Amino acid sequence: MTFTLDEISVLCLYSALAVYAIAFIAYSIDLARRGAAATKAADASAGQPAAVEAAVVGAGVSAGAATYGPRGAASTGTGATPSGVSAADGAADGEPGRSRSRWQKATDAGASVDYGRSPSLRVAVAMTVLAWALHLAATVLRGFAAGRVPWANMYEFAMTGTLVVTTVFLVVLLVAKQDLRFLGTFVTGLVLVLLGVAAVNFRVEVAPLPPALQSVWLVIHVFVATASVGFFALGFALSVVQLMQARREALVASAAAVKQSFLATLPDSTSLENLAYRVNIIGFILWTFTLMAGAIWAEKAWGRYWGWDTKEVWTFIIWVVYAGYIHARATRGWRGSRSAWLAIIGFSTVLFNFTVVNLFFKGLHAYSGL
Repeated sequence: MTFTLDEISVLCLYSALAVYAIAFIAYSIDLARRGAAATKAADASAGQPAAVEAAVVGAGVSAGAATYGPRGAASTGTGATPSGVSAADGAADGEPGRSRSRWQKATDAGASVDYGRSPSLRVAVAMTVLAWALHLAATVLRGFAAGRVPWANMYEFAMTGTLVVTTVFLVVLLVAKQDLRFLGTFVTGLVLVLLGVAAVNFRVEVAPLPPALQSVWLVIHVFVATASVGFFALGFALSVVQLMQARREALVASAAAVKQSFLATLPDSTSLENLAYRVNIIGFILWTFTLMAGAIWAEKAWGRYWGWDTKEVWTFIIWVVYAGYIHARATRGWRGSRSAWLAIIGFSTVLFNFTVVNLFFKGLHAYSGL
């Protein structure tokens, strides 16, 4: 029995989905272990501040700060005072007479997970790399089967786009000064959902390109667009974690109970916001090129640079939203949670452009293949 290249591509794709699912579970287990470690650190610091280090190390956690510096090294958090702070110290911080919750004490103690000692996290990263390799094989084989670049319809664009999302995540893990493997749950979860939906609902047989797509601009314009989506997706994940962390920090400041204890082991909301901003800046630059390249291609294909086609309009809307996000970051009063929500809205417009616009709006860009 022989298989065609497209059939082998599909087999690799479903194998990648299975491995992504394993990676997602392993990342989730790591988050659960973080929560347990943070809880143990909080309990230890509430009664015996001196015993925090022993309790934390025993749970796979090292004493450090609530935020991360270079990979594998802990650094000071966002102004938390050391454990064992006195009532006078609390008054000096502007909170006279307020009793400190065990979560405040845990933050003061500075619980941070040592990634190198987390077997589930190491398995998760290994599975992510394996899933990426299978995903890459599926995409390349689809391209060979079609005899062209594999991003001419929704199925192929979803396949290539999610591959770029995973690639950006793995590259960032290699080059970032902070250890960002905690984002794996959000990234693999997003890839799993988008790729799974595409494999089940968007798959079409290999078909020749329409005349308008038979251009070198298909390689340039669409590839840069997928690259920008990869950075926007990572920025989206960082913004979601930023909002969760900001809420936890607000609860800690008010001495309220905190449920998502694993967040105490992640970088503070300000660090997450700054990193999300840098990632989204790269995505915005690439999307700006996408917009300009699309106009040039439109002039060559249809004889005009801009025609208010639905896809053109939504590409511009995405650009405006992210331009507003970047401007807001430089405006007093729009940092923090507000800017995070703008980034989330921006990525929502990206998803809307890919799904709703392609499926339900007709126009010159109707290349879903469905």
